[in-house]
Amino acid sequence: MDNRLFKLIALTVVLISSVSAQAQRRNSRYVDYINKYKDLAIEQMKVHKIPASITLAQGLLESGAGMSELARKSNNHFGIKCGGNWRGRTVRHDDDARNECFRAYKSPKDSYDDHSQFLTKGARYAFLFKLEIRDYKGWARGLKKAGYATDPSYANRLITIIEDYDLYKYDAKGVYSKRKLRKHPWLLNPHPVYIANEIAYVVARDGDTFQELGDEFHISWKKLVKYNDLHRDYELTQGDIIYLKAKKKKAPKQYNVYIVKDGDSMHTISQKYGIRLKNLYKMNRKDGDYIPEVGDRLRLR
Repeated sequence: MDNRLFKLIALTVVLISSVSAQAQRRNSRYVDYINKYKDLAIEQMKVHKIPASITLAQGLLESGAGMSELARKSNNHFGIKCGGNWRGRTVRHDDDARNECFRAYKSPKDSYDDHSQFLTKGARYAFLFKLEIRDYKGWARGLKKAGYATDPSYANRLITIIEDYDLYKYDAKGVYSKRKLRKHPWLLNPHPVYIANEIAYVVARDGDTFQELGDEFHISWKKLVKYNDLHRDYELTQGDIIYLKAKKKKAPKQYNVYIVKDGDSMHTISQKYGIRLKNLYKMNRKDGDYIPEVGDRLRLR
């Protein structure tokens, strides 16, 4: 694997066990909150250089998706306490101790504005602004390190929210121009990269093309067609496995034999295990006319 592809994989890989599991984790109140405040978070990012994903995740976590007493009655979405320099409205609320002083705002926007000011003017947070705008993990861990919250799992909770709700896609709006996003829409939501048989692959989405995937991963679309034993006129369908490097001659050591199931083809089996189609035929002594039947035993190595 070349260095450029390796770095890209490191930046884009998302550790999600399955699409269905992710959908089950999604809370409708969180989704509503994100839809309501995402533009405000993006606006703050463009002005103050704080990742929109971090602002949204903190807002979700600190305000209980806008349902906490502080958020509902005082528009405080980030749990910011009064502090010695605060001259605005205040409210008393139990937190780490009883009857603590918290800032109160006229509107959620004022809370978002003050959150940005709180971070940009706080000396202990200065190191965070040296990070890349898309380094949400670095920001999350840095906020915990700087003492934003006492919860020892605070950073992990922010990261989980960002990844479960794809909040990282909003950070791209602070990096790329509108023209570039129109030309390369995948920049807002890059394909997660997975590994099979030590080969990087992605799962095609509805509307994907070889050309667009090639642009995203800096690979010739013709090579993608060749790597995946397809023809240039093939139209990608949602769920297709698309390898970013040439497949191997045989499957990993733990896979020796495959029992054909309903709906299998030689091509889908070769994709599942990262095996070149011609090698799958060859090791099973089959020609191109062979159609696997349910129950057939096929060698994988």
